[in-house]
Amino acid sequence: MKLFAVVLTVLFLAGCGSTGGKGGDTNQEVKVDARASAKIHTELAAVYYGQKRYAVALDELKFALNMDSKYAPAYDVRGLVYMALQEDKKAEDDFESSLSLDGNNSGARNNYGWFLCQRGREKESMEQFMLAIKNPLYDTPEKAYLNAGLCSKKAGKTKEAETYLKRALSIHPKMREALIGMAELSFSQADYAGAKSYFLRLSRSGADLSAADLLLAARVERKLGDKNAEASYKLQLRKRFPESRETQLLLNGE
Repeated sequence: MKLFAVVLTVLFLAGCGSTGGKGGDTNQEVKVDARASAKIHTELAAVYYGQKRYAVALDELKFALNMDSKYAPAYDVRGLVYMALQEDKKAEDDFESSLSLDGNNSGARNNYGWFLCQRGREKESMEQFMLAIKNPLYDTPEKAYLNAGLCSKKAGKTKEAETYLKRALSIHPKMREALIGMAELSFSQADYAGAKSYFLRLSRSGADLSAADLLLAARVERKLGDKNAEASYKLQLRKRFPESRETQLLLNGE
């Protein structure tokens, strides 16, 4: 109900803002109305995408692009939806359409880069992340640094991964994904004290740990010989995620 109320308010404001006075440019008013409507429906689609209601998101995006076929963010969001649906050709076409309409949209470049990384095209993905970061108007470069770090880690480029993840943390010290990424890198390099330090930072930030995070934290404490801390993480894992694969691994002594 809250979402519906907000949408109604936004629609009302968009309508009021475009009425104009006598003698105004009617064509310009129509364009403004179309762009405002496309924006609203794209934002709704993004909400539905986050809820994994992909069919509804696509309906909203269809409406948005019918209103304004050159609204770049609509193609970006649709690319994310098609990526989630494993319709890779459509996803790539939409990301490229979005960037052809607005090449300065670093958020879209970051999304496209993540798509490429997930499809095993790490080199191409890094190009997109770096272009996003180079844009001085990009207000969340830590996201591109994070994805560049995770993608480098996926490609086995440990040094580059560490560099990018630390850059993300220099901008956003409490960034959960970057802290977990560094904990995983530290553990893989047998730097167990380093891995523990990142989990302590996570604890101080109040971030929730996933089942995989809790299992890794328990393994770190086992390596360090801290039985109390290990037991604490194991207890959290069993209580919060009793049916998870990680809990089964724990019960099997892995």
